[in-house]
Amino acid sequence: MKEWDLIATATFGLEAVVARELRNLGYDDLKVENSRVIFKGTAADVCRTNLWLRSADRVLIRMGEFKALTFEELFEKTKALPWDELLPQNAEFPVKGKSVKSKLFSVSDCQAIVKKAIVEKLKQKYKRSWFEENGPRYVLEVGILKDVVTLTVDTSGVGLHKRGYRQLASQAPLKETLASALVSLSYWNTDRLLIDPFCGSGTIPIEAAMIGLNIAPGLNRQFDAERWPQIPAKLWEQARMEAREMRKNVEFRILGYDIDGRVLKIARHNAQLAGVEEYIDFHKLPFSQFSTKKKYGCIICNPPYGERLGERKEVQDLYRQMGQKFRDLDTWSIYVLTADEEFERHFGRKADKKRKLYNGRIKVDYYQYYGPRPPQE
Repeated sequence: MKEWDLIATATFGLEAVVARELRNLGYDDLKVENSRVIFKGTAADVCRTNLWLRSADRVLIRMGEFKALTFEELFEKTKALPWDELLPQNAEFPVKGKSVKSKLFSVSDCQAIVKKAIVEKLKQKYKRSWFEENGPRYVLEVGILKDVVTLTVDTSGVGLHKRGYRQLASQAPLKETLASALVSLSYWNTDRLLIDPFCGSGTIPIEAAMIGLNIAPGLNRQFDAERWPQIPAKLWEQARMEAREMRKNVEFRILGYDIDGRVLKIARHNAQLAGVEEYIDFHKLPFSQFSTKKKYGCIICNPPYGERLGERKEVQDLYRQMGQKFRDLDTWSIYVLTADEEFERHFGRKADKKRKLYNGRIKVDYYQYYGPRPPQE
């Protein structure tokens, strides 16, 4: 079976999390770079990684990488790649583009030249001068960074954060991929209680429950590569069957609190669609009433950031209240995602570890406060 260079793209700061997920799936020969992890894989691996990667954005096939300083170089080096081995005669292949710190800075021109070069390559194989593009979809990207061109084909289609369960969302939802990474970066496991006191539409509790049950995040959605003739339907069927068999049968509880009863209805609906509703209890509760009698547990949350000027004081007061409420939970591990660079000062405690991440285009920090391990029973 043909082997490709595959790329799992990642939000900046999550590359190590994606690499760990790939290692857990059995991929050892990894190259970790900014916003991507490169590995080798076959058609079967395209299926597995699309189904199983929780924190990656997409799975791409890297068709080629080369230096190009002129449009002629871009054309000839693109045409030399084996497009005829991947694209069928009726392939729909839109070309996206981006260019950073490169001589070839006109993205639209680069897109047009790459498209033309590929068409010329396909003309040689299929002996025709015009292509309908009414078949399976292959989304291509020409990415140029410091004059190095990377040409990729997207196997995923819509981003991997689209699990299929979140048909409804609150106003400022956390991406599923980032929520999953927050859980993966924590010390939570199914032996401990997990609480999200600002759960909104339930993304963190739902992603945690899917991790606890070992549910493949892409199990209930479709991918562009499912229509590709290079990847037989039986490979997708096998990958999905294996994923269903790997679901764990384990008992645990997750609590999600929010002040807004409307978004909690959305959270319950989303949990039901994800198949994890029996593991999560959602309750309407203002943070001022938050308390727990449990000795050990994890809090993972994405509280309001106060991006608007008038909200900042209110949000900073909330952070101070969080510091007071959590002060007595010295045996708990606490994880907070926020864009407020003064969070530790308001919270009243320096984090054991701080990790720089991005929530969409907002730079955020993940403040991690470690509690002791629970005693072994």
